[in-house]
Amino acid sequence: MKKIVFLTGTRADYGKIKSLMKKVEESDKFELHIFVTGMHMLSKYGSTWKEIEKDGFRNLYFFINQKSNSHMDTSLSNTILGFSNYVHELKPDMIVVHGDRLEALAGAIVGAFNNIRVAHIEGGEISGTIDESIRHAITKFSHIHLVSNEEAKKRVIQLGEKEESIFVIGSPDIDIMLSDNLPTIEQVKKRYEINFENYSILMYHPVTTEVDQLHENIRNVVDAVIESGRNFVVIYPNNDEGSAIILNEYKRFEENIRFKILPSMRFEYFLTLLKNCDFMIGNSSAGIRETGIYGIPSIDIGNRQKGRYDLNKLRNIIHVDENKNKILEAIENIKEKKVFNKVFGDGKSDEKFIKILEDEKIWEIEIQKRFIDIEY
Repeated sequence: MKKIVFLTGTRADYGKIKSLMKKVEESDKFELHIFVTGMHMLSKYGSTWKEIEKDGFRNLYFFINQKSNSHMDTSLSNTILGFSNYVHELKPDMIVVHGDRLEALAGAIVGAFNNIRVAHIEGGEISGTIDESIRHAITKFSHIHLVSNEEAKKRVIQLGEKEESIFVIGSPDIDIMLSDNLPTIEQVKKRYEINFENYSILMYHPVTTEVDQLHENIRNVVDAVIESGRNFVVIYPNNDEGSAIILNEYKRFEENIRFKILPSMRFEYFLTLLKNCDFMIGNSSAGIRETGIYGIPSIDIGNRQKGRYDLNKLRNIIHVDENKNKILEAIENIKEKKVFNKVFGDGKSDEKFIKILEDEKIWEIEIQKRFIDIEY
């Protein structure tokens, strides 16, 4: 029985890969292991490792790779060391990583250096921060590429990867988004003590390449949402450099009855909250992907998701700069009409994923990689 280890470092990537992990756990051909680290282990962000335990997964390994104020390079080196020790003891047959976080890069490096096949989920996508460089670096260390759509596949090919190693499975979080097992909005409001009838969601993360502008940018965002007169559920940013600046500005919400601030949410509860909101605002990838699946209007602010979408294709999105007046104008122009898109999959990623793993051909992909030139 082959050992498959998934690496998760945030509430977001866990929600995206959970359906895949369940398929591995249900298979009689594989043994599931999960390496839990990153933001999951920080009490400041809700100690979300507990949610993984509650979901009933076994073979969990918990590793603290950082303090709340650690730099990304230090956290990366810590993760490489901790995951390397874990891998040498476990001896897995495959490592599965997701996205563009430093924990995923650490997993890919350890796998490549130890001749263990690495499967990367959602490679070939673009964004406006250091995350894009991390994502493409993970692609170069990975052996198997499980991408969201044909556009992402083309970019992975452009990075010199073999087409036979690339599989379009969609975005796995859509599997959960379209399931019938989500909690009701009443359950969500009760669990998180949300007293609004109508509300919007604010999620704003640091742009690591623009930290020097962050004070002004987040002040404009906070000014705009306060002046809008609407109710907001505000969810903490990730812990990239600059998060303390955002959280300090969020203190302005604390005495305002129109704002509910949450360090984190269980993924399924967040999806129900999103499904029933008026609109989403900020610079989270959820404003690009998940909003379109539910047809929720989204206001994307600044450069963090720049280049990641085409406004002609994703018509539920309004893009604005971090300017108070422009943000207010966008909020006023939000339309009630739902606009849906399916450019990130059909909700069957888990079935495609396990079928790929169960095919012997996947285990014949060479660990020694070579760059494939594009013929012009």
